Amino acid sequence: MLAQNSKLKSQNSSSKLKTDLRRRCYNFSISVIKFIEKLPQKRTFWIISDQLLRSATSIGANVVEAKSSSSRREFIKFYEIALRSANETKYWLELLRDATEISKKEIEILLKECEEISKMLAKSLLTLKDKRF
Repeated sequence: MLAQNSKLKSQNSSSKLKTDLRRRCYNFSISVIKFIEKLPQKRTFWIISDQLLRSATSIGANVVEAKSSSSRREFIKFYEIALRSANETKYWLELLRDATEISKKEIEILLKECEEISKMLAKSLLTLKDKRF
């Protein structure tokens, strides 16, 4: 009975993590969209903001897509893509932070959330790739 309860707690924790990850990715996408709306209307910002928007929203889109995958291998692939998108998002945010006079405080908040999402994805991938799982 104790082993069954432990397994059930683990499943509930895993399920909660997935829900939390999806929610955080969604909220992160909204925050990035609102941030981009405030950027100056200059050519440089158009190009960077387009890339930032694509990579930031790709994180959550791939997490959601993973839910409907047909195999464990496909599920892992979507999480890997989401992690790569998170890393790309960090690059664009760091570029904006270091090359412009845009609100560094707001960028740091976005970077922190992106880093936390990356860690959640990486931890999930390590668990998924563990053969003992």
